[in-house]
Amino acid sequence: MKRFLILLGVLLSGITVYGQDKPNYGNTPDKIVPYSNFQKAYVSFFDEPLPYRGSGRDTEAPKGLKSVRIGFLGPMQGSRDQNLGLHMLQGAQLALEEANAEGGYNGLPYELMIHNDVGLWGAAANTIVDMKEEGCWAILGSIDGTVTHVALRIALKLEIAMVNTGDSDPTLTETRIPWIMRNLGDDRQSSYALANEIYQKRGFKNVAVLRTNVRYGRVGVKEFSDASKRLGHPLLFELQFADGDTVFTEQLERIAKTPAEAVVIWANDQDAAHIVKQMREMGMTHAIFTSDRANSDEFLSIAGQHAEGIVTTSPYNPESGDPKLISFQKKYYQRFGEEPNSFSAHAYDGMNIIVKAIEKGGLNRIKIRDVLLDLKTFQGYDGVTGELVLDASWNDVGEIWMAEVKNGRFEYRETYQEMNQ
Repeated sequence: MKRFLILLGVLLSGITVYGQDKPNYGNTPDKIVPYSNFQKAYVSFFDEPLPYRGSGRDTEAPKGLKSVRIGFLGPMQGSRDQNLGLHMLQGAQLALEEANAEGGYNGLPYELMIHNDVGLWGAAANTIVDMKEEGCWAILGSIDGTVTHVALRIALKLEIAMVNTGDSDPTLTETRIPWIMRNLGDDRQSSYALANEIYQKRGFKNVAVLRTNVRYGRVGVKEFSDASKRLGHPLLFELQFADGDTVFTEQLERIAKTPAEAVVIWANDQDAAHIVKQMREMGMTHAIFTSDRANSDEFLSIAGQHAEGIVTTSPYNPESGDPKLISFQKKYYQRFGEEPNSFSAHAYDGMNIIVKAIEKGGLNRIKIRDVLLDLKTFQGYDGVTGELVLDASWNDVGEIWMAEVKNGRFEYRETYQEMNQ
């Protein structure tokens, strides 16, 4: 029903692409479609899924297996994202433990082959090769955009499907490599939601961006910058800082001297929290918006009282009251002694998707890929993070939520209907 309402809202908004009534690519609001004020594009990409016409569907399952192995790639050691990677791993583990409690795959237990993502290009390539040699049937991972891009290209060569649950890089599925599905709303969806909130709902006109200098900030904020231009409010400027910095005086003093009414921070939760805290301590009263990484308990803990009123996005609503989500949250806490976050919840859904694909496709990597990417089996899949809405690039364009800090905690509300009116 949620998927139907989302698509219906888009259709009723009058979106037309090449004479056909259908959502714009990436569920882009009409006002933000590139060049829409001038003419329709001559060529459109990503409207149709790229098929895989290779061989291998007649390969028989090997005999003598003792387990059905699934690869995991995520940052768990030596990375600033290791806390996120741990949550992602725990969500995946919980899903497999439940699958094994129900009998595994025809009596064979599922086995998770865990690999650390150290953030190096060559290491990512070698790791995917290792997973193939270990006999993995599919892979879940990763979070870092560069690593995941490299891993996907090796997965293509080795013909092993990936489900991504943690990388919000919009360009990931635009590679048109038919071996990956993402069940996480990307930075394009967050950017559109933020642009709607900042310009159309709150009426701000002068906005500055402060972002991390790593790929997450560089690629993630691009869609917001483009959306700002198309809505008639190009950014005043875009400032950078080194990932992990703790002092931002130079950048903040520059912002304070400009007519900026609002600041968008695109960074991990710790960096974003330090920026917010320093802004308020410097007496800066700007409205502050952040990317979805700041939607965390760590952000609230570091920013403290200064977090009040901060607005960010969230790829799901952890307070939706959905019985499936409540059950997951309870089991996750009992198993790991902490509350789940977006990374653990999406990994739980992603691993369940992999399990269902293996159950339907059998122990054949090509058939597992076919099930994952047929745009039928998992279109509308109802998981703990909500209903999965896939576009033709196998990217999740479903619901995005706004989260605002009130009385020391995040409060959530929908944004899609606002975006497409």
